Amino acid sequence: MSAKCFLGLAVDEAGPDHTTLTAFKRRIIDRGGEACLQELLAEIVWQAHEQGVVFGAVQLVDSTHTVANVNTKKDERRQEKSGKRPRDRRARWGAKGTKHRRNENGEIVKETEYFYGYKMHTSMNAEAEMITSVVVTSGNAHDGKQFAALVERDEGLGLPIGTYAGDRGYDDGENHYLLETKGLHSALRLNDKRTQKKDKNKQVWLDLLQTVTYKDGQRVRYKIERKYGEGKENHGLRRCRYLGWIRYAIQAYLTAMVLNLKRMVRLVTGTPFKGRARLAA
Repeated sequence: MSAKCFLGLAVDEAGPDHTTLTAFKRRIIDRGGEACLQELLAEIVWQAHEQGVVFGAVQLVDSTHTVANVNTKKDERRQEKSGKRPRDRRARWGAKGTKHRRNENGEIVKETEYFYGYKMHTSMNAEAEMITSVVVTSGNAHDGKQFAALVERDEGLGLPIGTYAGDRGYDDGENHYLLETKGLHSALRLNDKRTQKKDKNKQVWLDLLQTVTYKDGQRVRYKIERKYGEGKENHGLRRCRYLGWIRYAIQAYLTAMVLNLKRMVRLVTGTPFKGRARLAA
């Protein structure tokens, strides 16, 4: 009944067969996997443009983690006893951030939190708040190393991009240079080491901090974090639904498409989407 409600079918109409999504995933894999998913995402962005959705000059880049569909303790014991391969061969351990806790001496200490799974790296237009490009990796991939791929995929969409904004994970000399060679502005948040070092080379970074494009890019960076929050709270992006990199890629891309379609409905009609969006993801 929930599926019929989402699809706009009457109660007495035939609903989708339970194998529909399985067959759809198989067709995606057979037709190129991630390349096919990229085309589908680009098609939605193009349709939004055709419907009059305005895309601005600022692109936001970030990543989020998704925990693998694996009980890591049981998986480790199984490997030790029988020598079998990991249940999810492409999943990897990665750092998801730091937290503060009180140790046994009553002192506040900082510790790194880890996860086992995958990462979804995303480029999103700040004004339209629509995801334009996605790169899927194992959990141990460095965010900054995926930046060039996101920029390259954005280039094929014909958007009026002028600035890229991101957190400190993207502050890499190669990324700043890439934007410079393409005539784009950098609003990638600078690490303190660039502006606090004691040599004359820091002046270029101090100048960057004062530019309007840098300040504007950092000011709207929260939007992509909010988009990830929507994906995790409403569309199951916290945990992988299936095993394997390609199946997670399907989940990540379909989640991005659902978020885009919801946003497009709101921008085109002026009203928020009120369907059973959780089912669609």
